[in-house]
Amino acid sequence: MACIVSEVGDTVAASIRVSGRVQGVGFRFFAVDVADELGITGWVKNLTDGRVEVEAHGAKESVEVMIERMHQGPPGSSVSNVDVMWLPDQVQTHNPSDFQIVR
Repeated sequence: MACIVSEVGDTVAASIRVSGRVQGVGFRFFAVDVADELGITGWVKNLTDGRVEVEAHGAKESVEVMIERMHQGPPGSSVSNVDVMWLPDQVQTHNPSDFQIVR
């Protein structure tokens, strides 16, 4: 995965879209647990096309680990693809205080 990362201090932001059997299997709750474990802020939500979208803000190394964990998913999921888009403008303008499920 080729990444162009823009950092402010030690913070980066990424949009992560996960495809496969990722809805109805606890994927959003899994993402919250991973984010809490890694100290990542942002959000996760189901998309109408069946994918799950995560916006992750945190230390570059932590966000990279989050991306790897999204490839695994929780038990019962089957991840077929993970698309990552780095969000340098979000680092500048938006820094959430926690990680939450957005409906």
